[in-house]
Amino acid sequence: MTVTELHPNITHWQERVDMAAAFRWTARLNMHEGVANHFSLAVNDDGTRFLMNPNQKHFARIKASDLLEIDANNPDTLTGPNAPDPTAWGLHGGVHRHCPHARCVMHVHSIFATVLASLADSTLPPIDQNCATFYDRVVVDDGYGGLAFEDEGERCAALLTDPKKKVMVMGNHGVLVIGDSVADTFNRLYYFERAAETYIRALQTGQPLRVLPREIAEKTAQELEQYPEQDVRHLAELKAILDEEGSNYAT
Repeated sequence: MTVTELHPNITHWQERVDMAAAFRWTARLNMHEGVANHFSLAVNDDGTRFLMNPNQKHFARIKASDLLEIDANNPDTLTGPNAPDPTAWGLHGGVHRHCPHARCVMHVHSIFATVLASLADSTLPPIDQNCATFYDRVVVDDGYGGLAFEDEGERCAALLTDPKKKVMVMGNHGVLVIGDSVADTFNRLYYFERAAETYIRALQTGQPLRVLPREIAEKTAQELEQYPEQDVRHLAELKAILDEEGSNYAT
């Protein structure tokens, strides 16, 4: 049977497949948090309807058909039989409700981004090409107020009003990345974790850092933003690997 025959009432299938691949690869890279953390993807024009992982399901097991379709403006969302995790509803609902440019939202407690979020100064200096990717493109939230229920989600959404800044280092918490698509957002999440790892490991040497000049960091960031199709090809390769392994992510 075809996917359409197996799941006749499911829409946005290709988007679901992309999301499922991103979940699987995030687990493989150990950037997940057990059965916590969440990704979401807007599926209508104003971003208020979005796909999101079901409550308390491990990233390594998520399939395209598992994803919930959520309405950010429905106050009864948490009372239904397939209610999402309340912190996911609070954080992702808030962002999708107030930031229509955030088509895709990925929030994790990956190790190195979370170490960065735990430092008194959570800025990421441009010490290599990956770090330069994010030069002047990160907002640091220093107002952690506990689990991300609705009030916390609304507060975080207010920090993402500048479309240039697509990464939020959530102080004492983790990282939240937004983008135009699953491929765009996952690529950014992946390279931010790599950049944070480079920085943290450089700090561990105790040696002075070789920080790029402002103009070179900005030039590098712009060049990488304009690099053709890297995000699309990155995700396509990950899906190809999963397909070759016989993964059921796309079911």
